[in-house]
Amino acid sequence: MRRTTYVPVIGIILRLNQDRGCCTQQMSLRTEEGIVNFVISQDTRIVDNRRLRPGMRVAAFYDASLPVPLIYPPLYQAFIVTRLDRDEEIALNYFDSNLTASDGSLQLTPGRGTEAETLNGQRFSCSIQNQTLLVYYSRTTRSIPPQASPSRIIVVNCG
Repeated sequence: MRRTTYVPVIGIILRLNQDRGCCTQQMSLRTEEGIVNFVISQDTRIVDNRRLRPGMRVAAFYDASLPVPLIYPPLYQAFIVTRLDRDEEIALNYFDSNLTASDGSLQLTPGRGTEAETLNGQRFSCSIQNQTLLVYYSRTTRSIPPQASPSRIIVVNCG
């Protein structure tokens, strides 16, 4: 099974413009590293179907294995876009049977109240182990790998 590497870009939406007809938009984000542009197409998943607006803090994920044009500022095809609260962190990764991310960057320790859902907002009642998960959290331990108790888990791809 091919595991895709999703790269997050976190920033504030500067503008949204129609691009290539009526079904595609271009989103410009102001990040700590500068401006980054994203194409938002029919295939892009917007968590909670929330309308994107200038001034929102968001995380946009793109597939690092796809080719991108060599232009500045960069232009990526957005896979998932989600709104973030001020102190909220996010991870999109494959989590194994120990709930450790495939790159070893994070281990999950869900609490009793942590519920999982699917991308379309339905309750996910199966195991979150060995799944690609979008995880929202605010703090991590200083251990290796860092551990986090997620406030929200979205199962992206059932495996």
